[in-house]
Amino acid sequence: MADPVLTIPESELSESFIRSSGPGGQNVNKVSTGVQLKFNVRTSPSLSQRAKEQLVQIASHLMSKSGVLQIEATHYRTQVQNREDARLRLARFVAEASKPPPKKRRPTRPSRGSVERRLKKKAGRSFTKKMRNKGSYDD
Repeated sequence: MADPVLTIPESELSESFIRSSGPGGQNVNKVSTGVQLKFNVRTSPSLSQRAKEQLVQIASHLMSKSGVLQIEATHYRTQVQNREDARLRLARFVAEASKPPPKKRRPTRPSRGSVERRLKKKAGRSFTKKMRNKGSYDD
């Protein structure tokens, strides 16, 4: 069965446009092509409590104290591309946070054959080292 697709409504996102840094001359100085995407994780009804906790843990470096995830995208020259980049990064964070927890490993014991092979190799190494110390060349 396919996992249900998680969507975040447009109303939960807040976008503001900023000036990008770096080279670009007049374009960089005049046009606000950078995007600042904000998403309030704590108040979002779209995410489960577990997903919210995971998202806070995964994206803690982008999170404010009030629980707002802030993503800045200034890599591209156009506002449209930066907007798409910011939304894609948010989608990746949310998808990672929404993954089910990994199954716990059930502890197992080594098989009898593997224990016997390990002990046989161990005895062989011990014998090799004992043979190095046999006898003296000073008679």
